[in-house]
Amino acid sequence: MTGQHEGPTKADYSGPHDPELSWREGVTPVSTQFDDPYFSLENGLEETGYVFLTGNDLPARFRPGFQIAELGFGTGLNLLAALRAWRAAGIEGRLRFTTFEAYPMLPEDMIRAQAAFPEVADLVTELGPYWGGDEITLPDLELRIVTGDARQTLPAWQGAADAWFLDGFAPAKNPELWGADLMQAVHDHTAPGGTAATYTAAGHVRRALADAGFEVTRLPGYGRKRHMTRATRATETEHD
Repeated sequence: MTGQHEGPTKADYSGPHDPELSWREGVTPVSTQFDDPYFSLENGLEETGYVFLTGNDLPARFRPGFQIAELGFGTGLNLLAALRAWRAAGIEGRLRFTTFEAYPMLPEDMIRAQAAFPEVADLVTELGPYWGGDEITLPDLELRIVTGDARQTLPAWQGAADAWFLDGFAPAKNPELWGADLMQAVHDHTAPGGTAATYTAAGHVRRALADAGFEVTRLPGYGRKRHMTRATRATETEHD
């Protein structure tokens, strides 16, 4: 999970900078700005699989050219989980992954956080040298990291996601990343029939997604979280 500036307006965003971190038990990074861990204290990789992969019906929906978009790159763990699933599914071509991040982590902090998950150790080693850049292109991956305030950068994006990972810090601590205007931008940059998933089931988030045009479903959450949210954009046929 990761976040945007705490101020109430776009003008308050002061530009990207390294996040201020503390470490829980030496392995889990916690944002001191938002007082929130970057991933579940129970098992961050399992949480990613449950919320963002299963929540978007992945890998079943994978197809050549599939586009994932994400709010909150954080440690990069969601990317590692998605790429592992993509490779296991044997889909031809590149997984396209575009992520919007206000406060990029230092490469050494990303690698330290990822090292807690031996299941993706090979990917940590493979991708580690690329961290710190804005793009990675591999035979099976096209990654773009868009740095800045997502309230400004997402509306300017020309893409449309087949699946969204909405992974900002908790809405109570980082409300700017869950506002109605941004959820509308998420909807407007979702392909027909595309989905979005998030670990939160906060009422105002679900309402913002519904008001934006999504069909919103509350599902059982991961671990100690009672519920999570899945949102689906109607296909053109359904819309008609």
